Amino acid sequence: MARVTVEDCLRQVPNRFALVLLATRRTRQLLEGAKPLVKAKNKAAIIALREIAQNKVRIKPKEPGKAG
Repeated sequence: MARVTVEDCLRQVPNRFALVLLATRRTRQLLEGAKPLVKAKNKAAIIALREIAQNKVRIKPKEPGKAG
């Protein structure tokens, strides 16, 4: 499988800070037992980046009026 790059991920999530948050959250989910959305035999962080690059996971926008 081809290498995943930050540029691949930034095409899906144009804000690099949001990309870091999304990758971190998805990596934690994978480490806690979530099923990967792509086929890969890599560490959780790389799988998370592959999922982002392939547009399999997205940031859910906050609902108006909710704190946090």
